[in-house]
Amino acid sequence: MISVTLAVSLSSLRPPSCGKGVKEENCEKASAFHLGIFYGALYIIAIGTGGTKPNISTMGADQFDDFEPKEKFQKLSFFNWWMFSIFLGTLFSNTFLIYIQDNVGWAIGYALPTGGLAVSIMVFIMGTRYYRHKPPSGSPLIRMANVLVATVRKWRVVVPDEPKQLHELSLEEYSKSGLFRLDHSSSLRLLDKAAVKMGKNSPWRLCTVTQVEQTKQMIKMLPILVASFIPSTMVAQTHTLFIKQGTTLERSIGPHFSIPPACLTAFVTIFMLVSLVLYDRLFVPLVRKYTKNPRGITMLQRMGIGLVIHVIIMVVASSVERTRLGVARENGVFGKGETVPLSIFVLLPQFALMGVADNFVEVAKIEFFYDQAPEGMKSLGTAMYTTSLGGGYFLSSFMLSSVADVTKKYGRGWILNNLNTSHLDYYYAFFAVLNLLNLVFFVVVAKMFVYNGDQTSGEEVELDEEEKLDVDHRASIHAI
Repeated sequence: MISVTLAVSLSSLRPPSCGKGVKEENCEKASAFHLGIFYGALYIIAIGTGGTKPNISTMGADQFDDFEPKEKFQKLSFFNWWMFSIFLGTLFSNTFLIYIQDNVGWAIGYALPTGGLAVSIMVFIMGTRYYRHKPPSGSPLIRMANVLVATVRKWRVVVPDEPKQLHELSLEEYSKSGLFRLDHSSSLRLLDKAAVKMGKNSPWRLCTVTQVEQTKQMIKMLPILVASFIPSTMVAQTHTLFIKQGTTLERSIGPHFSIPPACLTAFVTIFMLVSLVLYDRLFVPLVRKYTKNPRGITMLQRMGIGLVIHVIIMVVASSVERTRLGVARENGVFGKGETVPLSIFVLLPQFALMGVADNFVEVAKIEFFYDQAPEGMKSLGTAMYTTSLGGGYFLSSFMLSSVADVTKKYGRGWILNNLNTSHLDYYYAFFAVLNLLNLVFFVVVAKMFVYNGDQTSGEEVELDEEEKLDVDHRASIHAI
């Protein structure tokens, strides 16, 4: 953030401003040095975000003790309020900071969040002694690689019918290292080959049952991850095409105020915050009485509701864009940059629905990937959430350029530099169909998914002596 602030503040690090009355195409272009400084700062932010986002949310959830009933119940709402705080900050940036940048200056606009970030870092460091810290357990990627390589090396080995014949450490050994032991499951039995005892016992040839089960739990989330890429492209639309639509509409409110197009995303945030509070305080307690599920509905059911809303959003967006183009034709507005005599608030429904959808999809995604990841791999689980967002943005860019190129090659083009002669309504309709197909795929993989420790039947399970010791072991680790 310091680099970005300097890049927009110091004249030596940015190209000179255009004079009044000078057209954009006649302005002096940024040099390679200017671009290098600016994009270098953005890449540094991206690297920092990739390191902090998966770990901060994981650390926050880890502050709750699963073996304390009160804390375990409170943890069910953690990600709701975590996302509430994130979107509250987003609302501030989409309104106040954008106004400052447009009306005061970019230097102040970036200096304010830079100072806020510095304060946040100091507050975080000051609270270090009060946090619950979990012991490091090594790289989860290496542990998963151990299992996959050992499985390939023992491809022809027959897995014994009795799971107790597979390699596993004693509870005492796990207790000493402060780690958890997982019981054998019948899913993805192919990976059990990695725990078959034979020959050399290097980490790349022999793995414990717990290590194999951790790998199974991560792998079985991959289909859900794939199904989350299309929903993440929807997030990208609110920051790109939806805003571009707003630049072509009438934005004046009264004689002296005009809404900055980027402020439209504030409506996403506002409706997300309102719907999240209603969901956590009204919907969950009400539905919990009938489903007997502490969360009200399952995480995948919550995600599925959001995916249905995504389909509705694109249908609405296509309809609104068709209306906008119709008004443009009626008034002879075809030039680039010309304003269509239609209020910008005609876009409000798609932004509002996007906020409601985020309450269901985005919160459910981060909670699901954290909750279903095994102990010691929670940060990798939440990294799947950020991966779905990043992948969604790349996929959005790829689809946008591909559709633009193909339609331009075989027709007049759906996505041109001039939105008044484009056909975004066709593109949005294409997105609606794509979201519908993705919804069908999601329903299929969600039906096949089995939650870790699933006990939906409500029946009491009789534990053998060793399993009772395992439960005591887990409780003692949390107590430590």
